[in-house]
Amino acid sequence: MSSILTNNGAMVALQTLQSVNMNLTETQNGISTGKEIGTAKDNAAVWAISKTMESDIASFEAIEEGLAMGDATVAVASAGAEQIVEKLVEIKELIVSAQAENVSHDKIQTDIDSKVDQIESIISAAQFNGANLLADTIDGTATEMGILASLDRVGAGGTVTSVDITIAAQGFEASLNLGTSLTTITDTATAASALTEIEDYLQTAISGAAELGAASARIADQQLFVTDLVDSMTLGVSTMTDTNMEEASARLSALQTQQELAVQSLGIANQAPQALLQLFQ
Repeated sequence: MSSILTNNGAMVALQTLQSVNMNLTETQNGISTGKEIGTAKDNAAVWAISKTMESDIASFEAIEEGLAMGDATVAVASAGAEQIVEKLVEIKELIVSAQAENVSHDKIQTDIDSKVDQIESIISAAQFNGANLLADTIDGTATEMGILASLDRVGAGGTVTSVDITIAAQGFEASLNLGTSLTTITDTATAASALTEIEDYLQTAISGAAELGAASARIADQQLFVTDLVDSMTLGVSTMTDTNMEEASARLSALQTQQELAVQSLGIANQAPQALLQLFQ
């Protein structure tokens, strides 16, 4: 039945045109912003997941910066510890040479004193941003330094806990107090005593340097892991929320064609009541 009061064809064509225009607007917004899901109304569940992941990504990027700072602190201490080991080896060589009778023990002791001063200077100077891992305390009070290494999340919206890498102060000020504890060499007898003592000091320094080296390697490994993790999480968020430009381009062309057809259909439907006039001619 045809009616001059109600144009069903025009109503259907108008609804189709409105639907096409709405889809066309969404596609154009996705292309212009690069985001298929940019707000909660686009897809509330995916948007919530992406925002949680984005907050974690920001946190891990901050962790990367903290690990870099910690790595620099450990690297300074590790370099200092290795230098101390070298100086202790040189002191040991002097003490060994002092085992002979026909040497100047006074001159040997003078050389040893100079190297002991160097060791004390290295211990004092091996600090980064006020943190000294070779001293008895790192910053005057703390004996351990914690470096934030990761965040553990239980479930999509569960509790987040921090994971630290803990590095202890090596306490070289007390354990390598050669200036007051190493026997002064005046003859072969005192040289023999000093040789036993320097071996203990050397092993202490080697152990400390090895511990710092292991800590440095662990931090470097964690840095690589966090960097890869941030890249993977960023890719995951992109997959969920970013616009697929190839797909959007094809969809845009299709919607533009649908829009043209819908406009033509609406025009045809609007002309239908005029055709009824011919029935009364």
